Amino acid sequence: MGREHFEHKADIGVRGRGHTLEAAFEECALSMVEVFVDTSRINPKKAHKIELEGTDNGALLVSFLNELLFLKDSKKRIYSKFRVKLGKEHKVDEKGNVKEVVTLKGTLFGEKINFNKHVFRTDVKAATYSELFAGEKNKEFIAQCVVDV
Repeated sequence: MGREHFEHKADIGVRGRGHTLEAAFEECALSMVEVFVDTSRINPKKAHKIELEGTDNGALLVSFLNELLFLKDSKKRIYSKFRVKLGKEHKVDEKGNVKEVVTLKGTLFGEKINFNKHVFRTDVKAATYSELFAGEKNKEFIAQCVVDV
């Protein structure tokens, strides 16, 4: 359904919309990547698998976006295509209590950073909990937050 940036006083809001929450997560990720690089120049030739968990869908979205930033900064990899699957699991904590967590299993498609090829824009430092939403609203799914630039 699409992606967009939205107005924020000091930083930049990123939003993804989709027919499913997974599609909204994928669009939100692409929206964030577009803040810092021209995604049309990224060749999605190399696949990278990830698995994350969170306490709720919002926390999971922030973890997902921050994982993309971590991979950019530490592994020098950028991605322009995403396939995610959201789910729920039961985990036993250190006290023996069972709690439900939300999970994300995904494949990221991209390549190593090449400064001769990739056109970089504003540096994104982190995804935040500001204006965080990950759920259904008005018969569409939305995933959004503000990223610190």
